[in-house]
Amino acid sequence: MPGSSLEVADIFRAHGAAWRAANAGHISLNQFKVMSAIERCRTAALGGHVARCADCAHEHIAYNSCRNRHGPKCQAGAAKTWLAAREAELLSVRYFHLVFTLPKQIADIAHQNKREIYNLLMRASADTVIKIAADPKHLGARAGMISVLHTWGSAMTHHAHMIVPGGGLSTDGSKWISSRKNFFLSVRVLSRLYRRLILEGLTKLHKAGKLQFFGEHAGLIDRNTFAGPKPVLAYLSRYTHRVAISNSRLIRFGARRVTFRVKDCRLKGAGRHTTMALVHPPVPDPRAAQRPAPHPPLFRKRQPCSQYRQDQAAA
Repeated sequence: MPGSSLEVADIFRAHGAAWRAANAGHISLNQFKVMSAIERCRTAALGGHVARCADCAHEHIAYNSCRNRHGPKCQAGAAKTWLAAREAELLSVRYFHLVFTLPKQIADIAHQNKREIYNLLMRASADTVIKIAADPKHLGARAGMISVLHTWGSAMTHHAHMIVPGGGLSTDGSKWISSRKNFFLSVRVLSRLYRRLILEGLTKLHKAGKLQFFGEHAGLIDRNTFAGPKPVLAYLSRYTHRVAISNSRLIRFGARRVTFRVKDCRLKGAGRHTTMALVHPPVPDPRAAQRPAPHPPLFRKRQPCSQYRQDQAAA
């Protein structure tokens, strides 16, 4: 199947029912609703409208969209509205682009504790910038920011984007205090405070019984300047109203495998653009329960419920 015509809806329509049956009891009602909305999006099931040419009487049918937050074809208008509103808020100063990351151990916890961990990430990253910027030894100003939680990168990673003006208001609000031209705040100082706030927040959540499980954790931060705030806002607008996998990234799918394009921003060169395959085990045959179970072998290799395999694009 050509990659250019493949859509997430095609995969859901072809294998969604079998996947839902195989995972019965482990899928939330909201997940059912999202899959149903994407399957029905821009089809006759949701109705539509007909445009007719007054000269030749040619008719074109446009089916209605589902307008679901997770629909790959339903968020372009909302993204443009968000981008226009944020651009109107920009100041005539230099901006810096900060990226606060979560290590894999904490990202794994977030899958089961989304509200707690994502709230902690956003609060800790904002408090880090505000506290360090307010310190007279660094900037001595009240900083402002725009933060966007990015729960999926091209390779399904977790991080928060933040754009910050290069300066802030004085304590009494009477003047603007600018940072250095190509330097906002020390990465080392930001990293130490951010790491401490993340660990303290995780400890408090765990002691309060608000986490379902707890594992090894650490914190990382990355910061870099950029050409200007508008390109970053345009970049962020693609994620504030977009889903993890857009239709244009899909390459092919079969009974158990979906292959799509990914970009690892941490790498440079040829390995930056790769493909990723999502593989699901076979759906159990309901007739198997009627057959006598074979004698189990002495050792049996355990298989995960699902696995991700990253392949090179040339594979």
